[in-house]
Amino acid sequence: MEEEKAVSLAREIIELDIKRDQMLETFMQLAGEHAFQLLRSVQNGHYRQSSSS
Repeated sequence: MEEEKAVSLAREIIELDIKRDQMLETFMQLAGEHAFQLLRSVQNGHYRQSSSS
């Protein structure tokens, strides 16, 4: 049933949103006052994951 799928997706979205909030809070504690600048830099590709990871 489509409604069941929609409700399931809604629940998953809510869980992901809560997880995102928790991760952002931890990130902000770690990165300090430059958190948003660092986040934007990573988003813009200034920090590439090395192949040795």
